[in-house]
Amino acid sequence: MIDKQSPLPIYYQIQELIRKKIDKKEWQTGDVLPSERIFAEQYEVSRMTVRQAVTELVNEGLLRREKGRGTFVAEQKFTQTLQGLTSFTEDMKERGLKPSSRLVSFNVKEAAGKTARVLGLNDGEAVYEIQRIRLADHSPMAMETTYISKALIPGLTKNIVQNSIYEYVEAELGLAIGYGEQSLEAALAMKKEAELLEIELNDPVLLISRITHLQDKTPFEYVKSAYRGDRYKFSIQMPRNEQK
Repeated sequence: MIDKQSPLPIYYQIQELIRKKIDKKEWQTGDVLPSERIFAEQYEVSRMTVRQAVTELVNEGLLRREKGRGTFVAEQKFTQTLQGLTSFTEDMKERGLKPSSRLVSFNVKEAAGKTARVLGLNDGEAVYEIQRIRLADHSPMAMETTYISKALIPGLTKNIVQNSIYEYVEAELGLAIGYGEQSLEAALAMKKEAELLEIELNDPVLLISRITHLQDKTPFEYVKSAYRGDRYKFSIQMPRNEQK
């Protein structure tokens, strides 16, 4: 109910009503919301107030608008912290989702340029080049291109890379993964990314670049990923440094 005597703005109260309906699964992903007119009549408020409430929730990503069709409950974003190194497979399993991969290409090629440099290889040394679409409950989440030293991580096959490479490295090869160095930036989806991630050209994506090291600090993996901006967000804890 709307309390017009409350110090809380009416548009904010409408937002909270919508949130509660989504949290309680009364409205689920893909459901269409009542029109602004119906909202306004039901709660005896102006359509402008309803529009403000809905617009803020669209900007937040909780709702999405489709021109000529209405406003819908959006697919909710996954939040991944930037502390700690986990594989995509481990991350999805922790969320109770079924991880899988769709292999786009699997090749052995000669390392060159930045790939050779970040993996500590000479130009011409062999690397695996693996391109996968990473899925959660069969929904595409990220396009991932991985380069791995063939000499350091021998025996990779198409079957292995469609599951967890980290599990193979640790459980099968007995190598200890130590840490990763990661950078993140916002971008717009290019043609191939849009096609493989099932989004529109120029939709937002999060580009992630990671170099992963074994415990002895040897780099073994260089990954470039494009995550769907409508399905993923990243968070980080930032402790305050001691003042000197």
